[in-house]
Amino acid sequence: MSETDRVALAFSGGLDTTVCVPLLEEEYDYDEVIGVTVDVGQPESEFEEAEKTAEALDLDHYVVDATEEFAELCFDAVRANASYQGYPLGTALARPVIAQAILDVAEEQDCTGLAHGSTGKGNDQLRFEAVWRDSDLEVIAPVRELGLTREFEQSYAEERDLPIEGGDEGKYSIDTNLWSRSIEGSELEEPGYVPPEDIYEWTSTPTEETLEIEVGFENGYPVSLDGEATSPVELIEELNDLAGDYGVGRSDIMEDRMLGLKVRENYEHPAATVLLNAHAALEDLVLTKEERDFKKHVDHEWSEKGYQGLVNAPLIDALEGFIAETQTRVTGTVTVRLEGGQARPVGRESTYAVYSAEAASFNTEDVTGSIEQGDATGVAKYHGFQERLANRVIDGHDE
Repeated sequence: MSETDRVALAFSGGLDTTVCVPLLEEEYDYDEVIGVTVDVGQPESEFEEAEKTAEALDLDHYVVDATEEFAELCFDAVRANASYQGYPLGTALARPVIAQAILDVAEEQDCTGLAHGSTGKGNDQLRFEAVWRDSDLEVIAPVRELGLTREFEQSYAEERDLPIEGGDEGKYSIDTNLWSRSIEGSELEEPGYVPPEDIYEWTSTPTEETLEIEVGFENGYPVSLDGEATSPVELIEELNDLAGDYGVGRSDIMEDRMLGLKVRENYEHPAATVLLNAHAALEDLVLTKEERDFKKHVDHEWSEKGYQGLVNAPLIDALEGFIAETQTRVTGTVTVRLEGGQARPVGRESTYAVYSAEAASFNTEDVTGSIEQGDATGVAKYHGFQERLANRVIDGHDE
C-alpha cells in the first residue's frame, strides 16, 4: 500500500464498527480511516451516538442524507407488493442505498478501500459488497475476515479504551430505518421464547379501538393520506406514528437467510403494512385476473432480488417494465381500517375499476342487453367435461 491509503468505513458507532477503526490501521495497514453514516430514517439519537464516538476516536465523520432516495425505493417496493416470507422488506432495501452513498463519499475522498462491520453469517455483507465490488476499491470485512466474536470485540475495546458506550444497544441487535425496525439476538434467538412487549417501540399493544383512514394512489404510488397530498418521507413517517398506535405492523418469523441459515426475526413496519395492504386492494379492483395472477410471479421475483440487495439488477429493470404498465391504472383511493393490530382494507374506489355492480348483482336479470343468467348454461355443460370423461375411462379400466 502507498502512504496515502485511506479507507471509508460504514460507521454506526456501535461495537463492531468502533472496533473496526483501529483494526483497519493495525491489521490492514491503512494510514487513515474515515467513517460514513448514511441517514435512511434512523432516530436522531443514533447520529448523535455515532458523532460522539467518532469524536472520541478522532475519526473524520461524514453523514449523508439518503432518506428521500430510500423512501422512493420503498414506494417502488409497494408497486411490486414486495415482501419476503411474509414481512415487508426494510433492511434489505436500505443496504444498497447506504452502500452507494458510502461509495460516493469514498470516491470523493480519494479512498482506496471500503469496509463494513458485518459478520460472516448475515445478509448485510452480501448486500454491501454487491454494490462495492463494482468499483476498483478494495473491500474489507474485518469482523468476517478476522473471525471476531462479540466477546473478543468487547475485550479488545476495553484494552484500548475505545468509546463503545455511545453505540451500545443493550442485549438486542436493532436496525432501524424509515420503513422498518428489526429486533434480534439474545433470548429472541430461541424460537419458543415469547417476546416481551418492551422490545417494541413503534407499535403499541393492540386494543379494540379502531380508526379508518384513506390512502390515495397515482400510478401505483402512494400520494395522499385522508385527501392531503404528502411526500413519500412524510407519508411514511405519519403512517408509522398513526398505525403504530393501533399495533399495526408486527412480524415474528423464522427467516431463511441467503447463506442458508434459519434465524428468528422480529420486525415492526406500520406504514409499510398499511401501504402494501392498501395497494394490493386497489390492484384487486383495477387489474384483470390474468394480470393479477401473472403479477404475483413478477412481484415474487422482485422481492427475491430486493431481499438479496440486488435492486439494480437487469432483471429488476425488466420486471419493472411489466409493473409500470400495470400501474398506469392503479390510481384511486383505499379506505383502511386500523384495528386489533391489523390494517384491513374496507373500501376502494377507482375510475379504472374492472368491475360492474350491475353485472355482478344477483338482483339483475339482464345487464346492458348483453348478459343474461341463461347464457351460462352452455358454459356449465362444457365446464369439467374432460374431467368427467376421464373419470369414466378410469372407472371402466378399474372394473
